[in-house]
Amino acid sequence: MKNSFKNNFPVINLYKKKSLKSKIDTQLLYGDNFKVIKKNSGWKKIKITKDGYIGYIKNKKFSKPIKPNFKVSVLKASLFSKPSLKKKLKQFLPYESRVRIIKKNGKFGKFEKYWIKISDLKKINFKYKDIFKDIKLFKNTRYLWGGKSYKGIDCSALVQIFFNHNNKYCPRDSKDQEKYFNKKVKLKNIRKNDMIFWKGHVAVALSGNKLIHAYGPVKKVVIMNTKKTIERIYKTANLKVTSIRRF
Repeated sequence: MKNSFKNNFPVINLYKKKSLKSKIDTQLLYGDNFKVIKKNSGWKKIKITKDGYIGYIKNKKFSKPIKPNFKVSVLKASLFSKPSLKKKLKQFLPYESRVRIIKKNGKFGKFEKYWIKISDLKKINFKYKDIFKDIKLFKNTRYLWGGKSYKGIDCSALVQIFFNHNNKYCPRDSKDQEKYFNKKVKLKNIRKNDMIFWKGHVAVALSGNKLIHAYGPVKKVVIMNTKKTIERIYKTANLKVTSIRRF
C-alpha cells in the first residue's frame, strides 16, 4: 500500500506533462485509486490503478485507499452537509465515483464528512445485464478531450466508464479498446451495444441504425443515425470505419 492513494476530489485532471497548459489525457473520479511513481515540485507522477494510465496530477492532500461499498449511478449526485434535503451543498459526485458508506440515516448515507442519497447509488458489486443501459444519461453532455464526467466527456471515456461501472476492465483510449474487444462484426450485422471504431474515435450502437457518441465536431454527446454518421465522418474527416467490435 506504500505510495498508494485515493482521489478524494470529485474530478481531477491527469496531464501529459507537468504543466496546466499540457494536454489532459484523462481524469480521476472520486474514489479512483492510484500509485505515486515520482514526486516533483507541485506535481505527482502517478499510475491509475483502474486502467494503468500514467501522467501528472497537481500535488494535493490525498487519502489512503479504502474499500468502497457503493458507486454513484446517476449523472451527478448531490452532496449534503447533513441527512436532509434542506442541507444540500453546491457539490456533486460524478457517475462511477466510488464511496464507502459508513452510516445510514433514512434515505441518506454518510461517507467521510458528506451525506448522499442512497437512491443515487448502487452497491459496489451490482452489475447491469445491459452494460450500456445508462449511456443516454450523458446525452448532451459537452465534449471534452480527456473528460470522464458530467462536466465533459470524450468518446472513449463514454465507453470505458460503463465497463468500469459494471466492474469490468476497459482500456482508456479508443485505439486500445479496438484491440481489446477483438470480436469483429460486419456493418450489416450491427446490433445494440456494438462499438464502431474509426481512427481516433468510437461510438456505441443503440440499435441497428442509431448510435451514440461524444462527437467533437458538434461539441457534445449526441444520438445519430449510423449510416449518416459514417458518411459524415468520411466526408468531413476522410475517415472510414476501421472495425465494429462486439464484447
